[in-house]
Amino acid sequence: MTAPTRIVQKIESRSGLTGPVQDEGYRKKRVAAYARVSTDSDEQLSSYEAQVDFYTRHIKSQPEWEFVSVYTDEGISGTNTRKREGFNRMVADAMEGKIDLILTKSISRFARNTVDTLTTVRQLKANGVEVYFEKENIYTLDAKGEVMITIMSSLAQEESRSISENITWGKRRSMEEGKFSLAYKNFLGYEKGEDGRLKIVEEEARIIREIYALFLKGWTVRKIAGHLTAQGIPTPKGREIWSVSTIMSILQNEKYKGDALLQKTYTPDFLTKKVRKNKGELPQYYVENSHPAIIDPETFNLVQKEIARRRPDRRQLHKSSPFNARIICGRCVGYYGRKVWHSSSKYQKSIWRCNCKYENDTPCTTPNLDEEEIRDAFVMAFNRMFAHKREHTARMKALRSTLADTGALECQLENARAEHASLLSGLRRYMEENTRQVQDQTEYNRRFSEMDRACQDAEERMADIQKKISEQLGRKEQIRRSLEILHRCSNPLKEFDADLWDAMVDTVTVLQDKTLVFRFRDGTKIQVMPEK
Repeated sequence: MTAPTRIVQKIESRSGLTGPVQDEGYRKKRVAAYARVSTDSDEQLSSYEAQVDFYTRHIKSQPEWEFVSVYTDEGISGTNTRKREGFNRMVADAMEGKIDLILTKSISRFARNTVDTLTTVRQLKANGVEVYFEKENIYTLDAKGEVMITIMSSLAQEESRSISENITWGKRRSMEEGKFSLAYKNFLGYEKGEDGRLKIVEEEARIIREIYALFLKGWTVRKIAGHLTAQGIPTPKGREIWSVSTIMSILQNEKYKGDALLQKTYTPDFLTKKVRKNKGELPQYYVENSHPAIIDPETFNLVQKEIARRRPDRRQLHKSSPFNARIICGRCVGYYGRKVWHSSSKYQKSIWRCNCKYENDTPCTTPNLDEEEIRDAFVMAFNRMFAHKREHTARMKALRSTLADTGALECQLENARAEHASLLSGLRRYMEENTRQVQDQTEYNRRFSEMDRACQDAEERMADIQKKISEQLGRKEQIRRSLEILHRCSNPLKEFDADLWDAMVDTVTVLQDKTLVFRFRDGTKIQVMPEK
């Protein structure tokens, strides 16, 4: 059996590292090194390459050492070891008895997390593996090693915290000034211009406009995703298959209308770096007209209104039919949904019935409808409305003018913003005052919670007013589009037209006797009994 390695003395090498001198007959000490840089900058990569080259040459130059490897991680943060493949591979090899000594530049290069550092060092130490930190001149098998490591790694962790807080502070100051950055590589439609601002990529912008147009035409998000996949158009991340979530993200991203909502997410812990959605924990900043728009605001607002209309029954976002989220039960106010009868036989047919029909103890008694009945009823209702086209056109124009005036809501929003700014300023002053002088912390916490709640209430009022403005402008755009289509109609309908249905019909309510109440975009209601 091979005798254990015994160190007789330590000698200083020209590099400042020490190499053990061994008695004859003892095997060489198996030595590895660990090198890491935390950014991808040219300067850091140069340092990274220099570390790898130095350790390789240094270990091989020591006759009493056997070179194992230089384990590396490039462009990886040291605050957590879970994603550092080189580091984890090195520890695994050491635990398997392949390494006796690990050389590394400093504790901060090894890890900036005190817990990770000490856990790993103790794990290696229990297996007889030593780590040497060059900068601090610490050997972990020395008696004083662990005490020094605890102190030094804590300092390294605080340094990482300070850097993280400084970066976060800088980003928030930029947000307050309306400045923001974008992950251009994964964002369709824009690139970084020469002036550093967003610049439209017209070829990609056409895809964005098509997605919005198809959704307003009545297509579901799943159908749009399938269409883009079939066309061979790559996703924002360069993948072949489009997902429903990607389409929804594009349809709801305010940047496409030229605005920017900042601090949608945040990182609560600088060690784990886990990103969370900001649900009011931190202030958000909304910048209007921050860059060129791909989608005009009216179309964007209309899409949000359409999403909200379809959302009560999420299935309506993914199933393809012009009748989705339009037909309402007159008894329970639930949506009608399509059901397939006799799906495996020649008698297969589609019918529409209340989705809540069997959800309660007493079944809903509103009648089922054939698709053909709905189509024919729409033709009848539209032709009755078309007989008074001039009156309907005048009513829709008046409604469009009313909806275009958002002055009162804008004034409310401005007042809410001023109130929020005042409350937030008072909260900051209160927090600063607590750092300058000792206070009763129970009373401080009570008052802080009270002021924080007031700030959140103001933020909710702002969001509610902004939502009303968007909904009003979205409805105005819908009326404008309906007017355009109505102007193009010169004759009564002879058969069902899906585009006309989408443009003109707001909802259809089904009554107990099967009467269908069509509510058109201008608020007009027309009752039709389907022909038997």
